[in-house]
Parts: sequence; structure tokens; C-alpha cells
Amino acid sequence: MELQVIDYQPQYAPYFDKFNKAWLEEHFVVEPFDKWVLENPEEAIIKTGGSVYFIAKDEKIIGTVALRRIENGVYELTKMAVDRDHRGAGAGQFLCQAGIDKARELGVKKLVLFSNRVLKNAIHIYHKLGFVEIPVEPGTYQRADIMMEINFSDN
Repeated sequence: MELQVIDYQPQYAPYFDKFNKAWLEEHFVVEPFDKWVLENPEEAIIKTGGSVYFIAKDEKIIGTVALRRIENGVYELTKMAVDRDHRGAGAGQFLCQAGIDKARELGVKKLVLFSNRVLKNAIHIYHKLGFVEIPVEPGTYQRADIMMEINFSDN
């Protein structure tokens, strides 16, 4: 499986919306903040200093991940989703690693993520790739019951 990371391009924005909403609707609900970010990635993520990436396999977009700037040096790994037809083949881990690598390239000091413990496979991948659990900051997502971080300045 040859996967490649592609930087945000406006014509790929529908994949960002579609993959993430499908995943959220499958496991949770699309919260108002999700809806705004997914339908307005340039305004919500890119114009505030973040990035959106896509994963392609054989020229086909199969996944997406974003780095949302929270404050100087602190970014959130967010909106990570793989097309249903391509799950279970390592694309999720590839996507997560790509997000981590891009954060390093950007000089991010700390990368955080919010998740839910029912997503056991995702939590396993996060641990495997170096995230450690920290206390959850309330208020960002109603569904979040776990928060994790990679502190790059510790490495």
C-alpha cells in the first residue's frame, strides 16, 4: 500500500467534510464546532495558522488529518478520518504519524488530541506513536473523555 501525504487544496475540502462527518455520525454526533470546522477548513484551521492534510492511495483521497493551532507552539491533532472502505489496513496509523511528522516540521512544541475511550484502536495507535494521557480540558468536545499529548521539547 503506497500512501502519500498531500497538503490542503480547496478541491479536496469535500473529503475533509465527508470522511469526518461519516466517522462522527457512526460513533457520536456532529457537534456545532465540528460542523463549522468541517465546512470551513480554510477559515477554521488554515487562516489561524493550522494545516489540513490528505492521504492518497493510487491517486484517490482516502483520509484526512488537521493540525489546529491552539496557541503559540501548541497544536491539536484533529479531524483525523479514513474513508470506510480503507479502514483496517494501516491508513489510520499512517495518517496519525503523518500528523505528528508535520507538527515536528512546523516546530510545534506540544501536540494534543482529544478522543474517547470507546475508540480503543485509535487510543492504541496514539499510545504506540508516543502520545501520553493528560487531564482532559473540559469544553472543547462533549464526546472527549481522554486527552493526550506529545511534548516535543521533551524529546
